[in-house]
This record gives sequence, structure tokens and C-alpha cells, in this order.
Amino acid sequence: MPTTRKRTRRNLSRHEQLAKGPIDLPFLMLVLILLGIGLVMLLSASSYAALYDKTAGYVPEKGIMGDPYFYFKRQALFAAVGIVLMLLVSKMDYQHLRILSVPVLLFAIFLLILVLVPHVGRTHNHATRWLKMLIVVGPEFQPSEIAKLGVVLFFSARLSKRKYGTPEFQKRLPYALEKGRYFLYWSNLVELIPYGTILIIIAVLLRLEPHMSGLILVAAAGAAILFAAGIRLGWFAVGGGAMALLFYLVVVVGNYNSGRLAIWRDPWSDVRGDGYQVVQSLYAVASGGLTGLGFGLSRQKYLYLPEEQNDFIFAIICEELGFIGASLIVVLFALLVIRGYWLALHSRDRFGSLLIVGITTLLAVQVFLNMAVVLNLIPATGIALPFFSYGGTALWIQLVEMGVILSVSRQIAPPRNN
Repeated sequence: MPTTRKRTRRNLSRHEQLAKGPIDLPFLMLVLILLGIGLVMLLSASSYAALYDKTAGYVPEKGIMGDPYFYFKRQALFAAVGIVLMLLVSKMDYQHLRILSVPVLLFAIFLLILVLVPHVGRTHNHATRWLKMLIVVGPEFQPSEIAKLGVVLFFSARLSKRKYGTPEFQKRLPYALEKGRYFLYWSNLVELIPYGTILIIIAVLLRLEPHMSGLILVAAAGAAILFAAGIRLGWFAVGGGAMALLFYLVVVVGNYNSGRLAIWRDPWSDVRGDGYQVVQSLYAVASGGLTGLGFGLSRQKYLYLPEEQNDFIFAIICEELGFIGASLIVVLFALLVIRGYWLALHSRDRFGSLLIVGITTLLAVQVFLNMAVVLNLIPATGIALPFFSYGGTALWIQLVEMGVILSVSRQIAPPRNN
């Protein structure tokens, strides 16, 4: 019988060797450090709220309190599974994601439509943004999280094959000029039509939920990838102007969320109503001072600040760790973003580079928006802080995205010789 020899590293092709290279340790360590700090801060921020959560075992009729470690234990379990998912994805050859780009995008659009179906989508705080994991049972998740990833994958896969400026593109210009289509090709307008159509479809679906923060994140990721792919800068001015006009028509003329804008300008005008959460958040930040009250010593977490374990966990961080501790966390996020863009610049191919640009931009914009809301720099948008806010499915998707970046980083270093 013919014998088969096991393939060693020397027998692998150069592409296969690159895919098995070492992951970027600085990026991995920053992710794990932020995740670890996030779990610790969640333990502190959520312990009191869990006492009065019926899902944590609280039975007021019998005087039984909930489990104070309920949120922490669940999030720690989600984090452990998420780390495994991240490492598994990091071992994949990211080139396979090209095939998944269209199915993921279509699946995300289907979920965004499904969440609008009566009695299927879940409504919280007057917004219908959630679905059950198994439609009727299981943990809830936001389809917008999958939509963000779908846009990044689709835009990166298509734009990585962009032929603008190549000899093939130059050959088509005389034909386009002859047919009166020169401007369409020269200006990138023909290229932008499919991307603009996708963004408009997703924007309309997110507006119907409504989910303005998700819309901003999808638009930011798409714009970042288009910019990195070399689309002419003039289109960003046009797009920015269109977004500003749309914002004016929806918010000012259409009177959408006018109450939030009024509260943002003067939260003390309705301290016991719509301005309550913002005011309590500012109290938490102010009471933290320079060095903070100390870990576990927050006052606002005693049911004064709503969503203290979720969207407003950064306020608890500021209160307990102070300006210095909060600044260190901001620095860690900044280092993670900078390292991500560094990996994008050194990626082996355009597809990997665009993937990292899209994912890193998503992370950077989400961190900025969350912290800006907590500090009342922008109106409240209902957006979580990555690696810190409570939410298992969102954490899984974030760690999978980090795994994609680590997968790309494997192919940056040259193959090792054994």
C-alpha cells in the first residue's frame, strides 16, 4: 500500500505558512487587559442592581434577594466562551471570509427586517432593537451588531478587488469616454452605487427601530473602508453634507428626539424626568474627582444611576477610579486602536488591511460615543462600552472581530524556518 507522509511546515506553501504565523501579542494583550478590567468593573457596578433583579433570583413576595454576582458570573462565562471563539477565529485563514461576506450581509438585513415584525422584535425603552437568540427563547441580541460586521466584510471583500488606477481600468476609460460615461468612471460614481444602496437600506431599517447610534456606527465603518480603499475625497464631502441635511430634516424639522436634544442642552431642566440619568451620570463623574472614591465604593450604583452595569458603566469607573483611572482606560483603548491601524498598514494584502480598518473604526467610534454620552458631550444614544458593558452576545461579536484582526496579524510576519 502506498504510504502517506504527514505534511510538515517545510512542505506547506508560502501562503499556508503565513496563515500559521504568530499572532500579534501586543494587540492580544491589550484586548485581554481591557476585558479583565471590564469584568472587574462590572462586578463592582452591578452587584447592587443584581440584588433587585428577578432574573437573578429576587423574590420580593418572600423577601429573597437576588444573587449579587449574577451579572458578573454570566459575563465571565460569556467572556470565557468569547476568548475561545476569538482564538479559534484567529487560527482561521481570513481569506475564507471573502466567501462569507455576502451571506453575512444578507443574513444581517434579514434580521433587521425580522426585528420590525410585530411580536417578534423585543422593545426596551421605546426602541425595538432586539431579538431572542432562538427567536422565542434564549438571550437577546441586537441584529445591528451583525449588520456592522456584515458591512465590514462585504465592503472589504469587494473593495479589495478594486481596479481603479490599474492598467485594466485605464484601458476602459477611452471606451467610457466614447459612450459618454467618462465622468461616471473617473469620479468613482459607478463603484459607489452598490455601497451607497446597501448603506441606505440598512440606514432605513435602523431608523425604523429606531437605532441612531447603530446607524452612525455602520456609516462610520463603511466610510472608513471606502476612504482606505482610495475613493475620491469629494464624495466624503458630499456624503457628509447629505448626512448633515438628513440629520437636520429628521431631528429638527421632523422633531425626532427633540426631548433628548433639550435634555442634552440643559439636563437640569427636568431632573426628575428625562434628565435624571444624565444628571446622575454627571454626579458620578464629578464625585470621583482626581483619584476616585475607591474600588467598590461608588454611591451611584445603589440604584441612583440607571443602566450602571450597561451603557453608563463608564460613569461608575470615573466615580470609583477617578480621573486618573478613567484616563488610563482611555489610554488602553487608544493603544488598542493605534495598534489596530498599525496592523492595517502592515497587512499582507488589501483585504486584510480593509478588514482591520473597518473593525478598528467600529471599536474607536463606539468607545468615543459611549464616553461622550456619559459626559453629556452628545445626546444620549444608548450605546454600550466594548469589553465593559453587560451583554453576552455583543461581547462574543466584539471578541470574534478581535479574532479576525489577530488572524490578519498572523500573515504579517514572515514564516519561521524550522
